Amino acid sequence: MPRRILQGRVVSTKGDKTVHVRVERRVKHPLYKKFVKRSKKYAAHDAENSCSLGEFVRIQECAPYSKRKRWEVISA
Repeated sequence: MPRRILQGRVVSTKGDKTVHVRVERRVKHPLYKKFVKRSKKYAAHDAENSCSLGEFVRIQECAPYSKRKRWEVISA
């Protein structure tokens, strides 16, 4: 099964080898038919601590690194 790839903005780099990435998507409201922005934060593994705050990155699903980390940074 292919791994999902998402892209978003780094919103936190406080953890060691961990970045938090906010991914935004647009969904159509079922009743009003208007597009609404929805966002979600993912904890991603950054082995070299190379990402900086506010940077756009791509993340990919992977085997679990910890309880909440199931994504890894593939391009910064």
